[in-house]
Amino acid sequence: MVSSPERGRHDWQAQGKVGVIVRIIAGKLSGREIKSPKGFATHPMSEKLRGALFNSLGDVANLRVLDAYSGSGALSFEALSRGADWAQLIDKDFGAVQVAKANAKSLDLEKKTKITKANCASWSDNNPGEKFDLVLCDPPYDKLNLETISKLSKHLNPNGLMVLSFTGRESVPTVNGVVVVDTREYGDAALAFYRQATQ
Repeated sequence: MVSSPERGRHDWQAQGKVGVIVRIIAGKLSGREIKSPKGFATHPMSEKLRGALFNSLGDVANLRVLDAYSGSGALSFEALSRGADWAQLIDKDFGAVQVAKANAKSLDLEKKTKITKANCASWSDNNPGEKFDLVLCDPPYDKLNLETISKLSKHLNPNGLMVLSFTGRESVPTVNGVVVVDTREYGDAALAFYRQATQ
C-alpha cells in the first residue's frame, strides 16, 4: 500500500511492529489512517489498485465479505467504510493479525469483523458452510496457490463475486469452479473477477 505522508511517530511503529501508514479512500471512514504490517510476510495492495478495485465493484452496501490474505485489513475496512455489512479476515501471519485487530479497534469496527489467524486453505476446510457475497483474494504474487483459491471460491453465494489480484505479467489464472467475468490491468498488477460456473 502507498503511504500517506507521516504525521509524527505512531506507537506501534516505534515498537517496530508495523510498516507504513495508509488511509481509507472513500465512504464514512474516508481519510482515516490504518497501520500495515512490517516486513515482507504479507503482500499489501497499493492504494491505487485498491481504489481501482472498489471503483470496479461499485455498490458494496450490505455485503458479507471474505478477505483472504487480509494483511492490515485494508480491503475489509475499505468495504465496510463503503457500506458492507460484515467481514471475515484471514491471515496466517501473527503480526498481520495483531495489526488488523488494532486497526479494527481504532476504526470502531470490531463488531463488524472477525479476524482469524489461519492458513486460508485450512480455514476453508474447517468452515465449509460459511458463505459470502464478495470474496477478496490478495495473495503474495510468488505464493499464488490456485488450489487454495478454488477452495475459497466455494464460499461464494450463488450471485457472489470473487476478485483475485495477480501480477500483470502473467496470464489470467484459471480457477476451478468459477469463470472469469472481467479482468483489469494496472501496470504490473492485475485483477481478475470470477463468478460461479453455471451448472
